[in-house]
Amino acid sequence: MKMMQCHQLHRFRADTEGIAFPKQFNNPFRYVPHPLAELAAEQVKAEIAAHRDWVCQLQKGKMLGVLVVRDAEGKPGFLAAYSGNLAADTQAYFVPAIYNLLAPDGEFKVGEAEISNINAAIARLQASARRTDAARELEVAKATKDAALDAFKEQMRQAKTRREAKRQHGLSPSAQAALIKESQFQKAELKRLRLHHDALIAQKKMALNDIDHEIVALKKLRKRMSEALQERIFRLMVVKNAQGEQRDLMEVFNEFYNAHPSLQASPIPPAGAGECCAPKLLQFAFLHGLTPVCIAEFWWGASPAQEVRHHGHYYGACLSKCRPILSYMLKGIAMEETHAQPTIATTEEIILYQDPWIVVANKPAGMLTVPGRLTEHSLQTILSQAIGCDLKAAHRLDMSTSGIVVLAKTPQVYAFLQTEFAERRVEKCYMAWLEGEVATEEGVIDLPLRPDITDRPRQMVDPLHGKRAITRYKVVERSSNGRTLVHFHPLTGRTHQLRVHASHPSGLGCPIVGDMLYGRAASRLMLHAASISFIHPQSKATVCFSAPLPF
Repeated sequence: MKMMQCHQLHRFRADTEGIAFPKQFNNPFRYVPHPLAELAAEQVKAEIAAHRDWVCQLQKGKMLGVLVVRDAEGKPGFLAAYSGNLAADTQAYFVPAIYNLLAPDGEFKVGEAEISNINAAIARLQASARRTDAARELEVAKATKDAALDAFKEQMRQAKTRREAKRQHGLSPSAQAALIKESQFQKAELKRLRLHHDALIAQKKMALNDIDHEIVALKKLRKRMSEALQERIFRLMVVKNAQGEQRDLMEVFNEFYNAHPSLQASPIPPAGAGECCAPKLLQFAFLHGLTPVCIAEFWWGASPAQEVRHHGHYYGACLSKCRPILSYMLKGIAMEETHAQPTIATTEEIILYQDPWIVVANKPAGMLTVPGRLTEHSLQTILSQAIGCDLKAAHRLDMSTSGIVVLAKTPQVYAFLQTEFAERRVEKCYMAWLEGEVATEEGVIDLPLRPDITDRPRQMVDPLHGKRAITRYKVVERSSNGRTLVHFHPLTGRTHQLRVHASHPSGLGCPIVGDMLYGRAASRLMLHAASISFIHPQSKATVCFSAPLPF
């Protein structure tokens, strides 16, 4: 295919003669940037710095990406993209969107205008004099009822006082009967008064509900129109793959999750699908006869309040939006294998202790604690096969984290240990090297966490909806290269708790070395479960175990 001329294909300014090209395309979800991708990223950063309007818009935070390519003649170059949209004129440098959402006469803008009209109608009804008057009349009716009932109850109290005074002097049977009749009448009158005012309130409430029903109907219409618009846009987002095939995003997501039912995700693309860097870059490359070589995405600007993003750091593509799309677009491209789990020569090298009730193991970094959705290979399965016992891990470590794991040999022991962990009677100490110098010597981090539903397994800091997560820390050593060794004592057990607490600006602001999700890549994640103490399920004595630091 003859390559079309395009301004978005950039040549390297730096000399690349001494840099070997990768033999395979890198995994876009987990990678260490290739030197060519790093050169491209640095060139993009310099270009951004030369445009004041770009800098102003990007400083709030944006993911950017580069795709190193070869043209039809085999000459290297690169493409650049940003996630979402920018108001600044960037068409001469960055690749365009797969579908231009900002086109004035496009499907999205027309549909958006229709939805905006509904929003305006809802706002008008909510702020209308008709609704304001109805709401005020309802409140007046309620206040009138309360005042009338209070006044009548006071009359009843006074009448009761007079009746009791009369009874003190003795009464004839007929006079006594008259007092009883008076009391009964007042109680019935109170009931009639309450019913009267309830009827008036019901009328006022009905008038207000009539208006609110109009608002609810408009909101339902808005929801249906938004969903329909979203589906139309995804139908218009047609992506191409390396084999020359084309599918719209609705087809792509349906095919992916039909082929991977264990992932249990919706076949409907999430909002923003197709607007990330990687799909834009690959689409442009395939449309213009360019051969992808390697890809990298990096963050520019301030970190979002809830997420952990550091300026200039590289990050893998998001899973929920990009995994189905990239799985389709990269068909036919030879890709590097995903990170392989480590093999163990003998189980003796990782078993620290065992007895008839428990096994204490030192899990290698890169190994799952328990079987995952896509693989059975894990610490639990390996040790179960070696020992000849159906072990169950009482707790878990992240795949990238090394260190101590306690496994139960019986269901009863497992239940006991689970209770100990749930009630926070287990003491754990982790050791980690952090990038940067921690400002304090020790302290407590209290940042609530929840999953990032758009990019699992990443976690987010969320004071409103997050679960409480507490970590004690203490600085152990400060290295000459600007790193800090710390002890972490998690008081709760949230997913990625230590990794987020270390990296988030409201935590320590220093990512764990090698943290590809919240920091930057290195030889490994330098987080190690160094020691643990708990009550032994049989002896009920406190037992302690430790594993030496492997880095």
